[in-house]
Amino acid sequence: MTGLTKNFEEIEHTADWAYWVKGKNLAELLIQATLGLYSLVGMQLAPEAQTTRSIQLQALDRESLLVAWLNELLYLHESEGLGFEQIEIQHLDETTIQATVTGAPTQQWLKDIKAVTYHNLAIRETESGLEVTLVLDV
Repeated sequence: MTGLTKNFEEIEHTADWAYWVKGKNLAELLIQATLGLYSLVGMQLAPEAQTTRSIQLQALDRESLLVAWLNELLYLHESEGLGFEQIEIQHLDETTIQATVTGAPTQQWLKDIKAVTYHNLAIRETESGLEVTLVLDV
């Protein structure tokens, strides 16, 4: 994920925490959403041996898939203390993803996030691709 231009930013939200993400396509949107999530929590990985996980998810639509993806990454942090710096997507369509993520235990995670929510969630088509605002339950 190194070398990518930053295409996410934190935005104000009344109750929880929100950020805006854009990408040229769904794959880039998922990756940018991941980068944004990890940036917001101040994630730093420990300099230990890398860990790889396979993730396979199905959802009803691309919005649900985005939420499921980010919540799976939060679950892997919560249950195993892991964060990921590399994402290799083997298959992606509007309702399914198969990916391999590589990372390490986190040595820093500054803010706890309970979940990514569906609050006002809608992936919008733009001239340059896709964009979405994500709301996090903290």
